[in-house]
Amino acid sequence: MILLYYAFQATSLADATVVAFSCPVFTSIFACILLKEKYSLWNVLFIAFAITGVILIVRPPFLFGSNTAKMTGSYSDHVKGTLAALGHAVSNALTLVILRKMGKSVDYFLPIWFYVLVGLVESVIILFVLGMWRLPNCGIDRLFLLLIGLFGLAGQVFLTKALQIEKAGLVALMKTMDVVFAFIFQVIFLHDIPTWWTVGGALCVVASSAGAAIRKWCQGSK
Repeated sequence: MILLYYAFQATSLADATVVAFSCPVFTSIFACILLKEKYSLWNVLFIAFAITGVILIVRPPFLFGSNTAKMTGSYSDHVKGTLAALGHAVSNALTLVILRKMGKSVDYFLPIWFYVLVGLVESVIILFVLGMWRLPNCGIDRLFLLLIGLFGLAGQVFLTKALQIEKAGLVALMKTMDVVFAFIFQVIFLHDIPTWWTVGGALCVVASSAGAAIRKWCQGSK
């Protein structure tokens, strides 16, 4: 979550969300390694789509020319934000695999408790080390931070419960709506129109994630 929040600050909401949404691809890889689930050529194809989507979003100058690097804000910050979102995708994939491994052996609120506990300790330590520990400004900033906490906790609770009562493939498929909402909210609240490169990258990543989820769902149904 730290990497994801950094990505939201360093690059656009749509770009960060799309790259972070490559999580199902890494989930399938880790599930194959750690949960001994089957891996096929379809998974290789989905990975290729995801990588293509990330490349379209990063738009490295040696592939797209110097003109594509000209964007809102610093290009180096855009790359850092993209890499942070990718790191979030890998970390989140490991989280999903662990949750699936535990299954219903623990109550779904227990992982949330450890999520909050570890996050609190880790955040306090990092803030003190960086010398950035301070109270937020009065007014709208505190309200926004409170809403982030409430919505973030609710999303984690719903996701954990969903993984306990439904197959991981269907849950991953429903999470494709993350990208749709990211595009809508970016336009409505931030007045930032995504580029066609971002749209193309989003289509590739969503196709990869949705394909992997649908295939796993079909296999589970059989």
